[in-house]
Amino acid sequence: MLFILRFLVVMVFSILVSVFGSVYCLFSPRNPRHVSTFGRLFGRLSVVLGLKVELRVPEAASHYGKCIYIANHQNNYDMVTAASVVQPRTVTVGKKSILWIPFFGPLYWLTGNLLIERENRTKAHGTITQVVKHIKEHNISIWMFPEGTRSRGRGLLPFKTGAFHAAIAAGVPVVPICISTTSNKIKLNRWNNGHVIVEILPPVDTSTYTKDQARKLAAYCHDLMAAKLVQLDAEVAEREAAEKR
Repeated sequence: MLFILRFLVVMVFSILVSVFGSVYCLFSPRNPRHVSTFGRLFGRLSVVLGLKVELRVPEAASHYGKCIYIANHQNNYDMVTAASVVQPRTVTVGKKSILWIPFFGPLYWLTGNLLIERENRTKAHGTITQVVKHIKEHNISIWMFPEGTRSRGRGLLPFKTGAFHAAIAAGVPVVPICISTTSNKIKLNRWNNGHVIVEILPPVDTSTYTKDQARKLAAYCHDLMAAKLVQLDAEVAEREAAEKR
């Protein structure tokens, strides 16, 4: 019964936000401020899912300026857990197929997110140029998932280098975002699905990296995030164990 109730609430809420948001965005289409606004709305679904989400956003985050945010990508629940830390004037990069998702697809495009053809290697390579152009011309930040796919419980997957090539070319820092493990943790028929911590790490300066060192930058950020995720998961486990005592 709880599963059905949650499913219905999530569906109705998502459809209403998507429809209202699409109409609202028609008055200022493709405005990058919309992504943060509606991302935070979707973030409120964490309560419905029985999740206690702790957001760790540094006070200085609002002054980071243009950058490329990178986050670990676990599953569809990322849209609920991580959405609330999306900073103003930040857009995401997603597959063109998202556009065809009923209700949500039009909202995703109208809010200003970038759509790419990941299957087409030539066009996907051109995405780096497109990202750099948008950062410079529109004064925005970009949110990317460097793993390139959902990890689905396999831990932090190896990073692709696209985000790091773009950061070096645009001359902007990389800002890692870590989301503690949610894979195999959330059950819709259970009231309490525990804690999730979403933390924005300090910016990584890219000015000392050349275009040929994108892989080195990717490896550095991967190690940084992997260590932080171990720390966050241990903290969540300790907290949840304490609540059971």
